Amino acid sequence: MDKKLRIGIIGCGGIANGKHMPSLKELSRVEMVAFCDIIEERAVKAAKEYGTEDAKVYTDYKELLKDETIDVVHVCTPNRSHSFITVDALEAGKHVMCEKPMAKTYEEAKKMLEAAKRTGKKLSIGYQNRQKPENRFAKDVCMSGELGEIYYAKALAIRRRAVPTWGVFLNEYEQGGGPLIDIGTHALDLTLWMMNNYEPKMVVGNTFRKLADQKNCGNAWGDWDPEKFTVEDSAFGYIVMKNGAVVNLESSWALNFPDPHEATFMLCGTEGGIDTLDGARINTVKNGRQTIEKANCKAGGVAFYDGNSTSASVLDMAQWIDAVIEDHDPCVLPEQALCVTRILEAIYTSAKTGKPVYFDD
Repeated sequence: MDKKLRIGIIGCGGIANGKHMPSLKELSRVEMVAFCDIIEERAVKAAKEYGTEDAKVYTDYKELLKDETIDVVHVCTPNRSHSFITVDALEAGKHVMCEKPMAKTYEEAKKMLEAAKRTGKKLSIGYQNRQKPENRFAKDVCMSGELGEIYYAKALAIRRRAVPTWGVFLNEYEQGGGPLIDIGTHALDLTLWMMNNYEPKMVVGNTFRKLADQKNCGNAWGDWDPEKFTVEDSAFGYIVMKNGAVVNLESSWALNFPDPHEATFMLCGTEGGIDTLDGARINTVKNGRQTIEKANCKAGGVAFYDGNSTSASVLDMAQWIDAVIEDHDPCVLPEQALCVTRILEAIYTSAKTGKPVYFDD
């Protein structure tokens, strides 16, 4: 295919500048031709830095969607607007990569999936951690059956004091929640993907806002404003799957916890276990002895170049663009991301009501 995919970016803030646009710039088969942001200066800056010479700038995403030459849209806006922008983009005939999480609520996420099915356009969600070498290795181990039946897991997204103080991260209306929906979503996505289990039965959850009113808090990005801190600072979920498997999800931006882990997991099966708490480690029994084997994921592997430090974000964008051009499924299916959103929402609901949430289907 000689023609380059023409991409429009909707939302030119932190995640667009930190992940989407620099990663897309590394790919030879795409060109960014349109940029939209409610703050025009951000769209102008993005167009100058990442766009083609004739790249267009918009402040209304609906005007961008009228451009029939745009093939793909990346939605990089706050969580509140993921659903309706994605649905509009799909209806306008664009393939869509939407930043994680899929949406604030399960109902909003369902509308996105339904629109993708209705239009026949591809939809994927930005869970780039699947492309990290230790996670690709772990996925291969899980698929091989080496662990046996995986019946217990931990999904970990624990920061000690690393509350994002910029943008709308602390705004419940715009984001739908705090660390659970922000970084807990990555850990849960990885864990369910490893288990290949997307059938939840029941969820119990708790959320806490215990440290948000503190000052001189030792935060990695400086003190937060307690008055703007309208979301939880930590959240925990206990998830029971229909086959009886259990997942413990732990997430925090601020927790008096000495050993932070982000976007990591631990899986326990009948024949062995694997975790990514310190690289990719397999634990099992050999010749009657307990053993732990650690994979060298620094270089090599089918999907990686020896000695090349290509980021997970670039690899994620590459597989997504390949899926559009070659017309096959992307790594992250919308049905999988929908399940993640459904569980996250159930944890928040359980925390508010003090009751378990059961899934009927």
